[in-house]
Amino acid sequence: MNWLEETEGPGMDSASAAKSLSNNEPPENDLDPRIPSSEEKKKTPLLMKVYGVLCIVDGVVTIPIGILFVGMVAWALFYRPDLISISSDPTLATVLSVTSFIVIMVNAGFLIGFGISLLRNHRRNAARWSYVLIVMTILRILLDIMLQGLGEHLIAPAIQLLILLVISVTVDPSLLEERELKRKLRSMEDREAIEEGTLGRDPEGKGYIELNFFNLFWVFVVCSVLGLLIETVHHMVIVDPGVYQDRAGMLFGPFSPIYGFGAVFMTIALNRFYKKNFALIFLVSAVIGGLFEYFVSWFMQTAFGAVAWDYSGMTIFGIPDPIAMLAGGRTATPFMVAWGLLGLVWIKLLLPNMLKLINMIPWKIRYSFTTICAALMLVNGAMTLMALDCWFQRVSHVPETAPVEQFFAQHFDNEFMENRFQSMTITPDDSTRINNAQMSHTSS
Repeated sequence: MNWLEETEGPGMDSASAAKSLSNNEPPENDLDPRIPSSEEKKKTPLLMKVYGVLCIVDGVVTIPIGILFVGMVAWALFYRPDLISISSDPTLATVLSVTSFIVIMVNAGFLIGFGISLLRNHRRNAARWSYVLIVMTILRILLDIMLQGLGEHLIAPAIQLLILLVISVTVDPSLLEERELKRKLRSMEDREAIEEGTLGRDPEGKGYIELNFFNLFWVFVVCSVLGLLIETVHHMVIVDPGVYQDRAGMLFGPFSPIYGFGAVFMTIALNRFYKKNFALIFLVSAVIGGLFEYFVSWFMQTAFGAVAWDYSGMTIFGIPDPIAMLAGGRTATPFMVAWGLLGLVWIKLLLPNMLKLINMIPWKIRYSFTTICAALMLVNGAMTLMALDCWFQRVSHVPETAPVEQFFAQHFDNEFMENRFQSMTITPDDSTRINNAQMSHTSS
């Protein structure tokens, strides 16, 4: 049988075979990632193309408007500084403003590239652009919160983030098919792992636990509760003996998210170190915990003027703590040591038992149940940030005009917030927020 006869087998007519011969090329190989599959050759849906056009327009318009805005701010700073009310730390506010401007400009350029990919049916490239834009959008939201708090200005980036998340999982059919296949394989693997007693373990054996959303979410939840318990006991026994203080970090429930996120970061960083020596695990845990504690303190003070801890005056054997001095009181040597010990105990002792605990969730409902709990936790986190922002506004004597501000003032007033977050104080001058309300009031 010659090659022509082979090409005329099932699924290929003589015309296709002749075309292959004339081009002197072999038939399409769907397994070669360099060759688009039939699914990838499908045109981008019209709705996505419309959004692509909007992205291009947004990017093209944003760049000159951004440059004009910077010019107006510069003019106000030099000629009418009374129009702009800024925090007591203008340097940091300026740095954040410049960073935000750079992010917006870069994001505008990425939007143009993303829109062009959608219009040209480059679906895999569009998926890659969407991943980059998701990161940029999250960064933009964080910077906006630190500069302006929570408000209507976050609606646009929040909608953009939601759309990008949807597009990232739908624009590339091959990725969608891959995820569906993985879902089916995961179900089969879960059944086998249950029988073998290895459910939740790293299937490759490189780390102890499988770093998927399910495991990490429940690590966050359990450690948020355990961390709150440890901190409450520490306060009652050491800081202020016999006095109970609510150390919760969220609006609802017994959660302290700093410990939850800290445990997640430690789990990710130390997952492959679970067989390493104690000293290495302790050191890495101490550094991760200290850096994370510093960032949370800085972000909360920058965005909301909130201070929940301050170790500035801490001493070690009568000598000022050098870590506390360098970190401006945001972390300290004893607490970094505590983070190191917690990380050591977590990786060596608690994580295996934690895995047994979360595996008690029936496998048939584990993902749907986790999705519902994650949604509730997300709502809790969003309402916590909004309550803190409204608390900041009230302390700053900003009138409550928006319905959401009135809602939080009615249900979560200053007395409630002070009782809920007993270790936290709000000082507006410590933030980097730019008060646009004063700007409009002055101009009128």
